[in-house]
Amino acid sequence: MAWFSREKPGVEAVGEGEKRVRTEGLWLKCESCSQIIWKKTLDENSQVCPQCEHHFRIDARARLEMLFDGGQYQEFDAKLTSTDPLKFSDSKTYKERLVSMQKATKMSDALIAGAGKLEDRPVNICAMELKFVGGSMGTVVGEKITRAIERSIAGRVPLIIISASGGARMQEGAISLMQMAKISAALMKLDEAKVPYISLLTDPTTGGVTASFAMLGDLNIAEPGALIGFAGPRVIEQTIRQKLPEGFQRSEFLLEHGFLDAVVKRSELKKYISRSLAFFCY
Repeated sequence: MAWFSREKPGVEAVGEGEKRVRTEGLWLKCESCSQIIWKKTLDENSQVCPQCEHHFRIDARARLEMLFDGGQYQEFDAKLTSTDPLKFSDSKTYKERLVSMQKATKMSDALIAGAGKLEDRPVNICAMELKFVGGSMGTVVGEKITRAIERSIAGRVPLIIISASGGARMQEGAISLMQMAKISAALMKLDEAKVPYISLLTDPTTGGVTASFAMLGDLNIAEPGALIGFAGPRVIEQTIRQKLPEGFQRSEFLLEHGFLDAVVKRSELKKYISRSLAFFCY
């Protein structure tokens, strides 16, 4: 018997005198420039391509760890789950879909609400998770954001919402659409209390999320190249039967046309938000 064992060998014997090194999962291809990138390099660069600066999508927990000092924060309402109000069913029941998503993401729904410090300043941050039913906004997402707004008002703590969503959750029908009004009304109270709210839009931010809280910030910023809009470009082209301009609905296009205040690289986000909060909270 060998004096050591390896569960996952890095080298695999192919034939006599021939070996093959396993590299699965070690390299990724950039969606923008097609550059082959070593995964470790991408991890060290905040999931941004070192060649063309394409911003890969990252999950909600990674975003919170990136913005909160030391990656430390207190999570709120982690166990809130949908009650499946419509008893919805398509290829499988909504209840089954929720269970599978919860197992896959280790989350109760498509948003994490946390509180901590950003550059030594107390903040509340809500981050949406695109992998959970497309980051769609249902009753739980609406309730978590509303509670975060209420905590910001009570403690006079700035609020940051990071959007990554396909829009309202169809499995909850009109109840999902009601969250647009619910969150917007809560944000009006936040504005009346003169507590700042920064909206960060990432790829993609669409549908009812764009039509409500994502565009209601005191400061609306986005990552480079993010798809932002209500309906998608393909739907718009089919409706108006016209070819859309190059880069339509991307961050830079929206900035040029006055829908955003800034497009900020991921590596500069924390410092940019910190400076902005220093301005709002002088």
